[in-house]
Amino acid sequence: MTAEPVLNAARPEEERAELLRWMKSELHAEYGDRHLDPRREPMHELISTILSQRTTWQDEAAAYDELCEIGDWDAIIAAPTERVAHAIRRSNYPESKAPRIQETLRRIRDSPGGYNLEFLRDMPSKDALKWLTDLPGVGVKTASLVLLFNYAHPVFPVDTHVHRITTRVGAIPLMGEQAAHRALLKVLPGEPPFLYELHLNLLRHGQQVCQWSRPKCGVCVLRERCDAYALFGDRVPSFSETVKAKGKAGTKKAQE
Repeated sequence: MTAEPVLNAARPEEERAELLRWMKSELHAEYGDRHLDPRREPMHELISTILSQRTTWQDEAAAYDELCEIGDWDAIIAAPTERVAHAIRRSNYPESKAPRIQETLRRIRDSPGGYNLEFLRDMPSKDALKWLTDLPGVGVKTASLVLLFNYAHPVFPVDTHVHRITTRVGAIPLMGEQAAHRALLKVLPGEPPFLYELHLNLLRHGQQVCQWSRPKCGVCVLRERCDAYALFGDRVPSFSETVKAKGKAGTKKAQE
């Protein structure tokens, strides 16, 4: 009788920390260097990341460009909310995002630094995360992305791709995206260049290989140490089905 594999997700933190370092090395070999250089201005990064929620990067970029056609940040605040929603219509849920973006811009404008967010650079990461997540429509993923990408804070943005891959491989046990931020930071080195490269390469791997519905396990450089591959081989199902299967495996293990 063949013994069931010991899943990574059930291993202690130090072993999962080593697994993440291995994943970073394998993805580096596959996708190359990612140097920690800000790709855009902090305010651009912040607003674009709000727009990116449940939206493709192409539609995010189109929504941001049309939003900026209204004028500067003050003009966007002053514009009718319906006009802002129309401008960002390529982003999903524009009717919800438009008033949140306007209120976020209003609060930033009225803060001591105005639209200059440079004060976040020297603020402790915990405080900077709180300052940003107190803004409407800014969750921990958006805040972490701005702080890592623009100010090299030792935080780790967890988007749908990062969450899906780290869950499938077993770097973290089953949990939601919000909880995954804390769980991953516990087992990742506090090195911004490491965190930046791993985030971007997980994003690319999720887009190209470890996709939601039909992961391309045959070409995946992580499959030899992947929980989902250990359970299903080349027939890894959609992410939602993988979560159900891993949940059942964990329940069975706990009952033994």
